[in-house]
Amino acid sequence: MNHTLPSESEFGGEASISAPPSKFDVFADRGFRSATAMFAWLTVALVFLIVYEVGGSAMPAIQKHGVGFLTTQTWDLQSEQFGVLPEIWGTLYSSFLALIIGGFFGISIAIFLTQDFLPRKIEWAFKNIVELLAAIPSVVYGLWGIFVVIPMLRPTATWLHENLGWIPFFGTSLSGPGMLPAALVLAIMILPTVSAISRDSLNNVPNRLKEAAVGLGATRWEAIFGVILPTASKGIFGALVLGFGRALGETMALAMLVGNSNQMSISLFSPGNTLAALLANHFPEAGKDEEPVLMYAALVLLAITLLVNICGAFVLKRASRRTAGSH
Repeated sequence: MNHTLPSESEFGGEASISAPPSKFDVFADRGFRSATAMFAWLTVALVFLIVYEVGGSAMPAIQKHGVGFLTTQTWDLQSEQFGVLPEIWGTLYSSFLALIIGGFFGISIAIFLTQDFLPRKIEWAFKNIVELLAAIPSVVYGLWGIFVVIPMLRPTATWLHENLGWIPFFGTSLSGPGMLPAALVLAIMILPTVSAISRDSLNNVPNRLKEAAVGLGATRWEAIFGVILPTASKGIFGALVLGFGRALGETMALAMLVGNSNQMSISLFSPGNTLAALLANHFPEAGKDEEPVLMYAALVLLAITLLVNICGAFVLKRASRRTAGSH
């Protein structure tokens, strides 16, 4: 039997896929690489510029108040005593509560929309409805929280306080804005971020892994929790870190719902404050004496956000090494 090699004409002659790149291809590739590198370095430079500008404006307050600014609870413009410990606590506490609630429901929605629980058309509709939550303005969330969430929670909060008031989490009655309404609204605001990234991570899990698990006798839920979620855990963890970072910087909804009270409490119904809400409420009327202090608070918020992202990247890297080592 004669075996003949295909001629160039069968593959398009000179337009063969094995042809070397043209001068234009090389120029376009080098231009694209240079442009992406330039934009990457510009992003880094922009971050350093922001930190430099904020830090320079905050320097008088840093020199005057020092580390005590981070460990005291008084905010009195008349006596020039300033401390943001309650705001740091409120920022972390509200964001952590929102991450627990939003993370649970976001991952659940991602599983529901990727594991063939619904017909394709209904799945597409639900996906777009969840993504539309990200388009709602923050102030609308705040108004919805004031007129819907707080009145809806008040009867339950009153019952919990009257019957379980000895538990610190229910030690305060919900008379108005508080930590729980703020955390619930914040959870809904980070829900699209957590859900979308988790959904992409689950969709990128190869189908053969699920088919192999089912072939070995695993049920649908055993395949989801034993194979699919662990495989997509890296992306899901990244979604949670991004959601937490989003919650840390939220401003208007928190300013309207958290209560803006300069106190520290673990009660879910007590009012509190956050760094972003502090900046939003005080900057419009801030004088020359208060502006450096507020910039110091902004620098603290930047540091917290940066620290959270660094810790998240470190944990993610360690988890990736462990996963690679186990294989």
